[in-house]
Amino acid sequence: MKGMVTYDLMESARNTNEWLGATARAMASYPIFGLAPHPVFNVISAWGEVTERTFSRMVAKPDWGIRTFTAEDGRDHLVSIETLVSRPFGDLIHFKVQGRRPRGRRILLVAPMSGHYATLLRSTVKSLIVDNEVYITDWHNARDIPVSEGKFDIEDYTLYLVDFMRHLGPDINVIAVCQPAPLTLAATAYLAEVDPDAQPRTLTLIGGPIDPDAAPTEVTDFGRRVTMGQLEHLIIQRVGFKYKGAGRLVYPGLLQLQSFMSMNAERHGSAFFEQIMRAARGEASDHDHHNRFYDEYLAVMDMTAEFYLSTVERIFKRRVVARNVFTVGDRQVDIGKITRVAVKTVEGAKDDISAPGQCVAALKLLTGLPEEKKASHLEPDAGHYGIFAGKSWRNNIRPLVLDFIDRNAGGGEPSKKQAVIRAV
Repeated sequence: MKGMVTYDLMESARNTNEWLGATARAMASYPIFGLAPHPVFNVISAWGEVTERTFSRMVAKPDWGIRTFTAEDGRDHLVSIETLVSRPFGDLIHFKVQGRRPRGRRILLVAPMSGHYATLLRSTVKSLIVDNEVYITDWHNARDIPVSEGKFDIEDYTLYLVDFMRHLGPDINVIAVCQPAPLTLAATAYLAEVDPDAQPRTLTLIGGPIDPDAAPTEVTDFGRRVTMGQLEHLIIQRVGFKYKGAGRLVYPGLLQLQSFMSMNAERHGSAFFEQIMRAARGEASDHDHHNRFYDEYLAVMDMTAEFYLSTVERIFKRRVVARNVFTVGDRQVDIGKITRVAVKTVEGAKDDISAPGQCVAALKLLTGLPEEKKASHLEPDAGHYGIFAGKSWRNNIRPLVLDFIDRNAGGGEPSKKQAVIRAV
């Protein structure tokens, strides 16, 4: 399936469904039908509206939508997004609150590269921006990156994290969410050996597959059942001519979305049916709960083939991080070299993607770190999404993480060196 034809056929199917939805909505909304009012026209128009929106969102990058913030002075401050480091496959960005003194507690959120944009962590950013300086990794859609920019696998990803941490300086506190947890741990260990002064003060790993075999899930079972040859043959495609990355081998976002939705097909089907009925009754709105959720959930991005395949092979099949044999180039990364970065793991008791046990396995690998610098938390009744963006995060996990940071890194004012870094 490595030809451009399959990629373009998939995009054509998406485009056709978007057009059908728009056509149905427009035709059923003709004023002439008001002469013979019938509920069927409302249903057709509603189906078209929901269908058009659904398929159009699949190729749109969501906006952060964080425009103002009310500070302790009672005034609304504008929030600007500034790019600190720009790289072909991802940027380091900062949410700057205009007119507010820089916060002493500085946090780097490492967003997942697993099918969705970094905006999936929008609510996490909003909850942290209140009393922190927040930075995040903003990964790019592989279909928009020209082939001339070269490859991007998990070693390149790790080196990106190393560069981002170096840029932010040693008073940064890193929070890695889900997929990047093992690679963020590896990047920290890499710095511990080659540039100890650039290590972060704390590292929090949330729901990540440090050791996938510690607690099998449907995700890990799939990785075991399918061979690398089968995986490459079934899902890897070349970006079509419509995008800048034409010819690049990728795991298409649309295929990923199909996989996501098939895991809970009945629930998603029910949600869309109910939304059509609400729209037909005139009860739906542009920013209702359904649209807010699915505008983000449906917005998917392509991953480079080498990143996806190397993740499956090395993280899930060979368990190179879990066995502490991960290499970057010719250098073996020894997680035991981390001796002064406080590390905390967070897991959800009902997480069916990174089940409890997978993330806390990181603490056993930190053989050089004193026990008093290790911490873990298991959130009862929390699923995967809840531990970083839901009620469990807001009410319990966020305060625990910030307390962990303060106990190990302090929340004092930034040094003159860091003020210069941010000014640049």
